[in-house]
Amino acid sequence: MWNWIRRRTTSPVTPPGPTAAPAPSAVARGRVKAGPYRLLHDYLRDRFADTVVLTFDQIEDLIGLALPNEARSDEGWWSQPPPVPTDAHWSDAWVLASRTARANLQAKTVIFDRVG
Repeated sequence: MWNWIRRRTTSPVTPPGPTAAPAPSAVARGRVKAGPYRLLHDYLRDRFADTVVLTFDQIEDLIGLALPNEARSDEGWWSQPPPVPTDAHWSDAWVLASRTARANLQAKTVIFDRVG
């Protein structure tokens, strides 16, 4: 089921002790990644490729939930900014990983391109 995911470690093991502050990538522009889409963020952040293509099924396997109906029927769900920029939002998964998202609804895929 998860054979398409290859994880790599990006930071050394932290020795026991006081809890460390969150990684700088976890907080950007006053927004904090949270919820099930955090796993998508981590996956996209850890990819070396400038372009990552995932199927809807792969994204659902990764986050452990079904995507909302809007994600499968409305390209804007993937490309529109959140209505209130300071609220946690599903787009934080790719925005905070420095990527844009373009959905191909017929192919049931999403192309995540690195920004900058």
